[in-house]
Amino acid sequence: MVDWLHGFSHKKPGRRDTSTYHLSVVPAAGYSLQTGLAGVLSANLGFYTGAHREPTDKISSLLTSITYSQYRQIVFPVQTDIWTKNNRFNIITDWRYLAYPSTTFGLGGGSDINNGYTINFKYIKLHQAVLAKLLPGIYAGLGLFYDHFWNVQQVNPPTGVKTDFERYGLTNTVTAAGPAFRLLLDTRNNQIAPNGGWYGNFVYHPSVTWLGSNNNWQSLLLEMRKYIPLNLSGKTVLALWSYNWLTTGSGKPPYLLLPSTGWDDFYNTGRGYVQGRYRGRDMLYLESEYRFDLTRNGLLGAVVFANAQSFSKEITKQLSVIAPGAGAGLRLRLNKFSGANLCIDYGFGMEGSKGVFVNLGEVF
Repeated sequence: MVDWLHGFSHKKPGRRDTSTYHLSVVPAAGYSLQTGLAGVLSANLGFYTGAHREPTDKISSLLTSITYSQYRQIVFPVQTDIWTKNNRFNIITDWRYLAYPSTTFGLGGGSDINNGYTINFKYIKLHQAVLAKLLPGIYAGLGLFYDHFWNVQQVNPPTGVKTDFERYGLTNTVTAAGPAFRLLLDTRNNQIAPNGGWYGNFVYHPSVTWLGSNNNWQSLLLEMRKYIPLNLSGKTVLALWSYNWLTTGSGKPPYLLLPSTGWDDFYNTGRGYVQGRYRGRDMLYLESEYRFDLTRNGLLGAVVFANAQSFSKEITKQLSVIAPGAGAGLRLRLNKFSGANLCIDYGFGMEGSKGVFVNLGEVF
């Protein structure tokens, strides 16, 4: 973007990455299925830690934004992925505040799109983890996850029937807290805009009453990504993503913390469907995306994608309907050194589901 502006002033654009910090700030107004019309101020900071950068050092990132929507939603996340010098430690932070009226459609992959209604709540999420290097590209560590919901209310639920939320357990406040055991595989060449390598994220999280949870339960996340460059420049990439969010044991997660469409850490699963479209004890998810440049300088790019998701039936462990989604999108390169993109996608799914999805940074 800066190079494009330099063209009007006849200044020569920068050719080399000479800075330790690469900042991209985007004020925007737009529309998405879950927010309606919304105003957003987003920022992405890519940086290297340590006084002297080594060629093998991974780029750290900070992603934050403030959103206010047509549906009176407020979303304020602060997410960091920090790599210390020589990649010895990886410090992962996910803090966010939400005041968030949102739609639920009940439990299971066979839920009816016509039975959606609003759940209103406020939410504080504080997830922190520190991982240490075991082998090149392999890290392990511990974290602490804390989730608290309050002012939880159903708004205009279906009349004359008991909703899935009520049958499952509707309470005005919900607290979940417990340790997190994490194993990370990361051989990507750029954590913000990868065009090669593997990423694996495996998290076991027991939520326990002795740390303040309402009840004991356990979740397991099994995530893998693969980035395959399709030309020598690395500008054409096939990206593959498997995201499997499971409830283990006999515990009972709160309704709002059950695996659900679009409720992964970056709200990106299930493009083509509104957030919360499916919800159940277990979620299996696959996605592929073909990425390519439209302009020689990389300012504009595009993607085509396809995905599929399946959720357990009602509150059982049996998986039900497979819900496919697909679409295409544009990429606007905001920083050529960090690779940060503004992503604008249009996706569609079953039952006439369709909409626009926006991200700062790649979807995965």
